[in-house]
Amino acid sequence: MSWALFIAGAYLIGSIPFGVIIAKAKGVDITAHGSGNIGATNVGRVLGRRLGLTCFLLDVGKGAGPVLIAGASHDLLGRWATEITASASWLWLAVAVAALTGHMASVFLGFRGGKGVATAFGGLAAMWPTLGIPAVIALGCWIAVVACTRIVSAASMAAAIALPAATLALLLTTAPGEEAADITRRLAPPIIVSFGIAGLVLWRHRTNIGRLLKGTEHRIGRR
Repeated sequence: MSWALFIAGAYLIGSIPFGVIIAKAKGVDITAHGSGNIGATNVGRVLGRRLGLTCFLLDVGKGAGPVLIAGASHDLLGRWATEITASASWLWLAVAVAALTGHMASVFLGFRGGKGVATAFGGLAAMWPTLGIPAVIALGCWIAVVACTRIVSAASMAAAIALPAATLALLLTTAPGEEAADITRRLAPPIIVSFGIAGLVLWRHRTNIGRLLKGTEHRIGRR
């Protein structure tokens, strides 16, 4: 199967609005309750933790699934960025970005969507180890910030910042001894995309930043 089909398929799968579907099954318009977001955090806030967790896992899955299938089809799973050609790395990353774009701008919701944290995590974690390890580090950062602040948006933004930092540190310390130009070319795709995804997630949280500065952002366990 061509990369173009994998990318298009990833976008369509990423566009599936699981939060909306779960809420509709309960007779609720999730966009009219809580923050109005279709992601797992708002689903959990409005419908309870069990359905919020279900939404989270489904959103992770729609990011990871297309990336795993594309990677397996092109024998990329389990390989470091330095072992993959730059062109293959860009195309594989395009699959992950397409799934994320689908979640953020779903064709089924008039090109509206969620903030993409869970879907981004799924897509990046599936690119093990190059971006999978940084994704797990970012998840650990998310958990730590939630435990300390009980503010999901702050945790999501902290994880977004941790992702490119961890990617850069990991790849620069594991690159084998080859020509500097070759190393740069092979490592450029995951580093650039990790910074791009972090910037996109932070942009989608711009309204949360305003509430954080005002001290009005929602905390877990507080109405």
